[in-house]
Amino acid sequence: MNKLLIFSAPSGSGKTTIVNHLLKTFDNLNFSISATSREQRSDEVDGVNYYFLTPGEFKQKIEENAFVEWEEVYPNQYYGTLKSELERIWAQNQHVIFDVDVEGGIKIKRIYPDQSLAVFVKPPSVEALEERLLSRETESEEALKRRLAKAEKELKYQDHFDLLLINDDLQQAKQEAVEIAEKFLNDD
Repeated sequence: MNKLLIFSAPSGSGKTTIVNHLLKTFDNLNFSISATSREQRSDEVDGVNYYFLTPGEFKQKIEENAFVEWEEVYPNQYYGTLKSELERIWAQNQHVIFDVDVEGGIKIKRIYPDQSLAVFVKPPSVEALEERLLSRETESEEALKRRLAKAEKELKYQDHFDLLLINDDLQQAKQEAVEIAEKFLNDD
């Protein structure tokens, strides 16, 4: 069975670090690259970190029903999972691992309830989340406020996920994620 391992969390919770650790640990996992219409950061590569689309291109793909799920996270800033991405990974006989926001994770779980495991990565506190986002130095003050407001809303959805992974200690969270993935991937 083609499986989907979904990691969702508010921005800055550590989900990307955990997902990258799992990708290094498991040969049969492949990363689902999301599409976005947000600005590409200087350290990001199109087709590796995201598929970068203009808002117009993104809307065209919505019209074509090319997405498993998508959402407009901020005005004219879209994120989504292309159906072709899942097909690409499954054609390689691998399982899909997602690093998606909370609403995206819930939508994917709803579409693939029997094939997926949805894990909510929770920061120890909103204050810790703010510190992590500040240390990135990638956000304007306005963008930081938007992310924190969104994070507080997203934390209320943790009960919609199969498992809760608290990222208070990164090494421990990585180890717990490995155990979760191992059990899920080996479970028929």
